[in-house]
Amino acid sequence: MRTKEHWEKVYTTKAVDEVSWFQAHAGLSLKLIRDAGVPLTASVIDVGGGASTLVDDLIAEGFENNTVLDLSAAALSRAQARLADRAAAVTWLEADILEIDLAAHAYDVWHDRAVFHFLVTARERRAYVQKVLRAVKPGGLVIVATFAEDGPNQCSGLSVRRYAPDELHAEFGDPFLLLEHQKESHRTPGGAEQAFVYCACRKLV
Repeated sequence: MRTKEHWEKVYTTKAVDEVSWFQAHAGLSLKLIRDAGVPLTASVIDVGGGASTLVDDLIAEGFENNTVLDLSAAALSRAQARLADRAAAVTWLEADILEIDLAAHAYDVWHDRAVFHFLVTARERRAYVQKVLRAVKPGGLVIVATFAEDGPNQCSGLSVRRYAPDELHAEFGDPFLLLEHQKESHRTPGGAEQAFVYCACRKLV
């Protein structure tokens, strides 16, 4: 179960670089965005981005229209403090992705390395996919990363759902053309290795 209280506690009791999912740089995510030829004027949303450094990297790359959405106000505050004056150029959304009403065709790029594997019920996953279908422009890029089939069964004390690449793509279905998938071995701050799978898709409709 995902609760706002859970994630607020995580980000008020641990340093950003102590959580298991911390990345100093979101290298593979950036590579997938570059590989797809995304222009710097694209509208990018990082779903569950929280205190992730992806937004820092996007700004450094020259991307001009960045949005970070997260359930946790504390996580967003950490990112805003880190970015300092640059935070004013980012749109920050404190919300549950399953509940927020995002504008239709608002985004050229949808990125998620933090949310989808926590959706352990089919109802939640269907609701999530409907959000993507509404919010991403036709032809837009959708990058979703989850724990791979040989990844952990839990994260932050919560159950997760693991995926092989074809299983992850199947959750999104025919409206999404799979461009590429990649595995990543993520080393946690504690030294453990975690297997992730990334799927990059083109939204066709």
